[in-house]
Amino acid sequence: MKVVNEDIHVQSKGLNPTFHDVTGQVEAIVVNAGIRNGHCLVYSRHTTCSVMTQEASHDTTYFGLEHLQQDLCNIMEKLAPTCRAEGQYLHPGKKHIEFAMSLGTEEGEWTSLNTDAHLRSVFFGRSETIPIIDGKLQLGEFGHIYFIDWDQVRARKRTVLVQAMGVCE
Repeated sequence: MKVVNEDIHVQSKGLNPTFHDVTGQVEAIVVNAGIRNGHCLVYSRHTTCSVMTQEASHDTTYFGLEHLQQDLCNIMEKLAPTCRAEGQYLHPGKKHIEFAMSLGTEEGEWTSLNTDAHLRSVFFGRSETIPIIDGKLQLGEFGHIYFIDWDQVRARKRTVLVQAMGVCE
């Protein structure tokens, strides 16, 4: 059995959820690994991001989101509205803000106002596992792999972990 771990780096835009189609990069990792039969895990280390498999809808909004992606954002806006002001959600509390600021990596207290992104990542999950059969990801005829950064507070560099494992023939 062979196991390969690789990272894919993406850049979110901020101001809106950012969808990254990472299908081609994941397929390349599987092909380069030479795995013929097994599984491929696509995982987000970030608690405000998700990974999903879904159809590409081809048409896009003026902001560059595919129509199905915009539909998902519209539904999520109803379930977990974008955080617009402190106190809108219980999280983040005073202790969490103090902890975040103690790390020295935050631009300001406002960067913790991303509770909606945390909730959305819970709904969608942070990973997908795709079977590999005869060297191909089993995504179906229209399937794509998307990494979604739900955090709209600011643009950020994100990392997608891809772990392919299985047998090589």
